Amino acid sequence: MFASGSAVRDVMTRTVVALGPEASFKEIARTMKQRKVSALPVLAGEDRVVGVVSEADLLAKEEFRGSDPRGADELGGVAGRDKAGAVTARDLMTAPAVCVHEDATVSEAARIMARRGVKRLPVVDGEDRLRGIVSRCDLLTVFLREDEEIAADVRRSVLHLLFPGEPSVAADVHDGLVTLRGHVREPALITVATRLARTVEGVVDVRTELTGPPAP
Repeated sequence: MFASGSAVRDVMTRTVVALGPEASFKEIARTMKQRKVSALPVLAGEDRVVGVVSEADLLAKEEFRGSDPRGADELGGVAGRDKAGAVTARDLMTAPAVCVHEDATVSEAARIMARRGVKRLPVVDGEDRLRGIVSRCDLLTVFLREDEEIAADVRRSVLHLLFPGEPSVAADVHDGLVTLRGHVREPALITVATRLARTVEGVVDVRTELTGPPAP
């Protein structure tokens, strides 16, 4: 069950496979294949996340196969040269790691993923210690909320807040689509209600059939 503003800790995967900085190239590749993951956090000192190594980091070696990694500058820049010649997680990883705090909301995690172009994020506590990992798939679980649960959340956090004592105002939900209905005394709040309803987790979209008082 998710409440409005659910934290990343509510949806993250808590069992995480991680690597040490000295993990070898083959160990990394083997672990990715066995665990069916495309990226792994790298930890050092009290489980603190110091970087992330991904399939893209490993593929530089294949991309420059047959070439001297020292000559990869013309092909892939300095980063391409370094990745192609790397043999341990310390040199392969992207650092600093793009992480998300366990108290961050699901929406905040989604924005970080979109802006940084990553598919998963290590989840850390206030000391940057690994607590879990959250993927795009994990974030989508908020859309599995039951319609009645979403409707109750919309009524509590939107309608009762903006239109207290107005019994004609209602919210119906079907397959995550919210429909706001009824007559309200303050038509200026209709846009606000629509915007707030969209922030409730699990909401796919909002249709507004709210109307103001009849013209005199």
